Parts: sequence; structure tokens; C-alpha cells
Amino acid sequence: MKRVSQLTALALLCGLASFPSLSADMPHTLTLAQLQAQHGAVIDTRVSAFYNGWPQTLSASSGHEPAALNLSATWLSAMSDEQIGSWAKQHQLTTDTAIALYGSDAENQAVKARLEKAGYARVSRLSDALQVPDRLQRLPHFEQLVYPQWIHQLQQGKQVTAAPAGSWKVIEAAWGAPKFYLLSHIPGAGYIDTNEVESEPLWNKVSDDKLKALLAKHGIRHDTTVILYGRDVYAAARVAQIMLYAGVKDVRILDGGWKAWSDANLPVERGTPEKVKPAPDFGAPIPGQPQLMVDMEQARGMLHRQDASLVSIRSWPEFIGETSGYSYIKPKGEIAGARWGHAGSDATHMEDFHNPDGTMRSAADIAAMWKTWNILPEQHVAFYCGTGWRASETFMYARAMGWQNVAVYDGGWYEWSSHPQNPVSTGARGPETSR
Repeated sequence: MKRVSQLTALALLCGLASFPSLSADMPHTLTLAQLQAQHGAVIDTRVSAFYNGWPQTLSASSGHEPAALNLSATWLSAMSDEQIGSWAKQHQLTTDTAIALYGSDAENQAVKARLEKAGYARVSRLSDALQVPDRLQRLPHFEQLVYPQWIHQLQQGKQVTAAPAGSWKVIEAAWGAPKFYLLSHIPGAGYIDTNEVESEPLWNKVSDDKLKALLAKHGIRHDTTVILYGRDVYAAARVAQIMLYAGVKDVRILDGGWKAWSDANLPVERGTPEKVKPAPDFGAPIPGQPQLMVDMEQARGMLHRQDASLVSIRSWPEFIGETSGYSYIKPKGEIAGARWGHAGSDATHMEDFHNPDGTMRSAADIAAMWKTWNILPEQHVAFYCGTGWRASETFMYARAMGWQNVAVYDGGWYEWSSHPQNPVSTGARGPETSR
């Protein structure tokens, strides 16, 4: 069953699947206007790349229907019945809610079956889905989160949406020696050890001079498009955020990381990276975007403001001081006045931001999660975690969502907690504590 679902997803992403009407098993249809009159819910059953804004073909419509939820059929094998029910409840769907699906016939049928098993009987098809381009919604910068088939087509020299303007590179990022990379990686991909962009004692980014040397070593100029991926998404995001700070204009990450490529059954290769011709010059001053990083004093100045948010991307146990989250960070607690931006179950997980397949959760879900803690798109927002990885992943998502004034507090909890004079909070608390 897993093999079949992967091949189906691959066909869809390559634009081979059409949008046919549903079979006799699902005869009832509604237009968007009819569904809205019933205060119903629209569900996009396609993969998240298409939901976010990538067109299924070069000439296809881009985006999703207004207020549509994303429940991809490709996630179903990773979701228990209880998780399906929790997803529906989280999105305020009741068993009386009218629901209309759109996607391919196979996708719709699969999602319909799971919803009906969970007790949702009023499930139909959205008859005018993707037919009115002007009403479709998308991530403002969906192109910053690429998907596997896009990379594959780019490598094959095919015409792609949002193609790089000039030269481009695919690079895997991870901590330490490339042990997994050597066994299997995206064909032609280079490799960056995160130790090249951050260093002890606090694992902050390296100096601008060292960053300049690193970029030259990997043949990267300010106008090189860099496409990063990792076995852990946040490793790639860490490198991506630092490259953007340096001044690389077009930096993208593979949404879902290496797992997305592997699940798509695309070609892989093994062995050491190809020798890279160094870039003689970056072509622009470094840093090109210094505002993408804030230091400890700037972070302190963002506390208790309505026009700014210093946002903790740490697990709840870390936020309330039950654990530091790291073997090498001894102090427990949180920056007093910081707002909780969610993360995951511990310091190495980011479930709160991920779909079941590891891709970015919908922008609407993330924005709603942040709004509860008064984290808003019009604010100056700086994300931090323990040492910068989780914060960087969130930064990349916010950037794709169109949030215009976002940064990373590079020092994070590690730096803040190493200065005893800095205010620290412990214990459970709510959004009111950060106002």
C-alpha cells in the first residue's frame, strides 16, 4: 500500500493526474457559494506543495480555494483514526458540518472514506474547484519552499515555475561528517557541515569574515540560488537563514527535507561531493541583510512591546523550565517576557509546525497558533530557541508566509541564560505574562 500511495503522489506532483469528476460513489456536489451558504468547510486533498501555491502544471491555476483546509490524501497512512478526529476537531468541524473536497478522484475518495469512518457524513465534492483563478489563495512566497519534483525537473533542464534567475546549487546541510550523505543523497548535491556556519562556545553564527570564506569555498555568490535540504529540516534552515543574513538573495529549502525526496522515489547517488570551483568574489558586501539577526541587547529591547515579539521556539517543558532541552545547557527557564511560539515535544522535534509528512503546516494554522500569544505579522518578530536551529526553521516559514519584519535572535536561551543579570521566568504561564 505504501508503494502505491507514493507512486500516486509522484504522478500528481509531476502534473500527470487530472481533476476528474468523482465516481458514482460520491455523486453529490456543491459550488463554493452553496457551501459557504451552509457555513461549510472546504478541504484540499492534494499535497501541500499545490495547496501552498505551486501549480500542478506550468499553465495550471496556482493556490487553494478561500479558507480551504489541507488534508492531503498522502498523509492518511501516517494518521490514526484518533488523529483524524483530532485534526477535524481542531479545525472546528462537527459531524453536522457540510464538507466539500477537491483534488483528484483517488485523493477525494481516500479522504472521504477516512472522514466518514470518523463520523463525518456530509461529505461531497466541490464542483467549481480551481476554476476561478482570481479567488485562489497562496503563500506569498511559496517558491521559497520547493518540492522534490521541482528540483528533479530543474536538474533535468526542464522549464519550471519560479525558476532560478541565474546559477543555482543544491546542497545538503547537516551537523558533522557527511555519513548519511555518503550513503545516499540528491544527485549533484553538495554538502555543508553546520560547523562551518556556527561555532562554540554558544553555537552562534561564525564571523562575517569566516562566512565570506565559507561561501567562496562552496562557489556561492550573492546572486547564486541556493536550494538547501537536510535529514533534519532545521539544519537546512539554519544554514539558509545565515546565508540570507550574509546577502545571498535567493535561498530556498526543500519542504519536508530528505524524507520528502526519499518518499517521492526519485533518483539518488552516493559518494563524496564533487569538487567545487571556489567563487572569486561574493559580489556584494557581507552582511547583506544584517537586520535578519538580532543580538542580546536588541532582543531585550523587544520585550513587553505591542509592536514587537521576542518569540520562543522551544517545547512547552523548556518554556516553563522543567528542562533546559540540552545536555550542554544547564540553566532551566525562559526569557522573562518572551512569547511562546510553539515547537514540538522536545528540543529535537518541531511537530507543531509540521504536517504528518514533515512538510510545513498550513500558514493559517501557524498564524492562528501565534495570534493566541499576540505574535502578529505587523510586528517586528525575532525567533529564538536554544542555539538557533528551530528558530531558523520558523523564520523560513514566516518568510514564506509573507511576514516582512522577521529575524533570529542568534544567541537564544544558551546566551541569555549565561548572563545572570538577564530576567528569567519559570512555571506555567499564559500570553498575558508577555504583554
